[in-house]
Amino acid sequence: MFVVGTAGHVDHGKSTLVRSLTGIDPDRLQEEKDRGMTIDLGFAWLTLPGGRDISIVDVPGHEKFVNNMLAGVGGIDLAMLVIAADESVMPQTKEHLAILDLLRVPGGLVVITKKDLVDEEWIQLVAMDVEELVQGTVLEDAPVYSVSAETGEGISELKQAMDNLLSFANPKRNVFRPRLPVDRAFTVSGFGTVVTGTLIDGSLNVGQELELTPSGRNVRIRGLQTHKKKETTAEPGTRVAANISGVDHNQVKRGEVLTLSGWLKPSEAFDVHLKILEDSPNKLRHNMFLTLHTGSSETVTRLRLLESDSAEPGTFTWAQMKPDNAIPVVKGDYFVIRSNMTTLGGGVVVDPHARRHRRRHLPTIERLAALELGSASDVIMSTIGTAQLRPINLQELADSSGIGKPELLEELKQLVEQGIVIPTINSIENSRYFAEETWNALVQSVTMWLEEFHSNFPLRQGAPREELRSRLALGGTVFNQVVSMMVGKAVIKEHQSTVSRPGHYPTLKGPEETEASIYLKKISVDPFSPPTNLNTDSEIVNFLSESGKVVRVGDGIIFTSEAYDQMLKGVEDHIHTNGDITVGDVRDMFETSRKYALALMDHLDQQQITRRVGDVRILR
Repeated sequence: MFVVGTAGHVDHGKSTLVRSLTGIDPDRLQEEKDRGMTIDLGFAWLTLPGGRDISIVDVPGHEKFVNNMLAGVGGIDLAMLVIAADESVMPQTKEHLAILDLLRVPGGLVVITKKDLVDEEWIQLVAMDVEELVQGTVLEDAPVYSVSAETGEGISELKQAMDNLLSFANPKRNVFRPRLPVDRAFTVSGFGTVVTGTLIDGSLNVGQELELTPSGRNVRIRGLQTHKKKETTAEPGTRVAANISGVDHNQVKRGEVLTLSGWLKPSEAFDVHLKILEDSPNKLRHNMFLTLHTGSSETVTRLRLLESDSAEPGTFTWAQMKPDNAIPVVKGDYFVIRSNMTTLGGGVVVDPHARRHRRRHLPTIERLAALELGSASDVIMSTIGTAQLRPINLQELADSSGIGKPELLEELKQLVEQGIVIPTINSIENSRYFAEETWNALVQSVTMWLEEFHSNFPLRQGAPREELRSRLALGGTVFNQVVSMMVGKAVIKEHQSTVSRPGHYPTLKGPEETEASIYLKKISVDPFSPPTNLNTDSEIVNFLSESGKVVRVGDGIIFTSEAYDQMLKGVEDHIHTNGDITVGDVRDMFETSRKYALALMDHLDQQQITRRVGDVRILR
């Protein structure tokens, strides 16, 4: 799934365009409806012509609400820069485009709205303004479409264009460290606290124990929704509403991040590579206070310039941000800085947990430059992270990172010793590797899945091993290594074709035990022709099969283990004496019907005890 965000000047028709595209009014506040102006974030969704579902985040265009706009555009995959045909490029058109550029939005398009108010010649003039405006920005090569949300003209073409652009977009990668920057928190009667946001970096699951950071409150996901549909799992790149327990909605503020407990430590200072906009009204000064926007958060920060006492408009510089309140950021996150309702610049987080540096210190600047490009260990960790759930081998690491094998082996050895990288086997050169966070998230995911399975099927010995392999999407060799690791670390236990949690021991209790006893008696009355229409709980029958008390040989045909063993011995003895056996021989030998005899022989074929040759069976 992808998220599309609007951008543009106030009253240029963003919300009307969203309504025309989706049939949903994104203005949810009564004040917005009364004033006819978007104040806060709005949300809608639609299915594009190709069947792709997308979310739309509608942002306010007024200069007073750019802070709200910034809370919504983080994590979007496609931007729609909206420009009214009757007004063309306006101040917030330029500011919103600058923000999209600073946040390095992956792609976008320009939509000229209110086409019905002007003639075609005027549209062409506006398109020329647009072409000049987007030069040198992330939207430089973006297609331009003119539409009328009132008449519907051009709307179908716009939907198709969005579909075409998103077909080339890269889905959000899953590094199994989910982050949901909260942009709304509210309460729903009968359900409690609900938070919404655009999910990045990992998936969320119902029942998952998580943390809100920076507040540090522990919560549990009670339910998930996407586009008002209930989900058990939310994937990265999805607009999500999460119903959480353990916290009141008044305790959750916009800007908090819902994530795994313990890993995302709020930063008290972080190093950045900063770009100052060319049209910034003033140069930036060392130690000045600014408003910092990243994710959905907004906070006051002190700017520490590391190369000089000031930074001129249109330049890049290395700096450190010292926010008034610690905020959760990750290397590679983008941010925007503003002051006095003006966007001044932005950039990328290079070191999320930085120490205070000596200013004008060349080694510090060189280290930050190397860190932005990536040190050997950073590149290795990044490459392992992009492999997502699948552990990566040495050759793949070398090919992807560009690091020579000798250096790669030495770095890997250190990372393994530090516990940052987890090998699947003891041999450094022949192993595959997980990032620590990925491995921990994988363990948590498998643990939660098995616990849910045991809760749903308490009488089963475990979940099918093959189902786990399919869930993890791993090849046979790698999957076996991962299972061995989890068995060795007491995450799971293995029983032939099933896996379970170490503390799981299925047992019959009370009425279940009575029902099982009655069932065994009934199929023992005529052991070689047991009834097939008994209305016994299938889970109890499955338990008896797994515990070896009965043997299932066909659809609905189940023998007691004693009867099965007797029939198996009879078949083997007959073949040893006569060289082969027919279905009729089995029927006559045990005074049963052809149905039972045929089911038994087919079962023995499947178990590779016998082999069919024409109309007879022989031993393998």
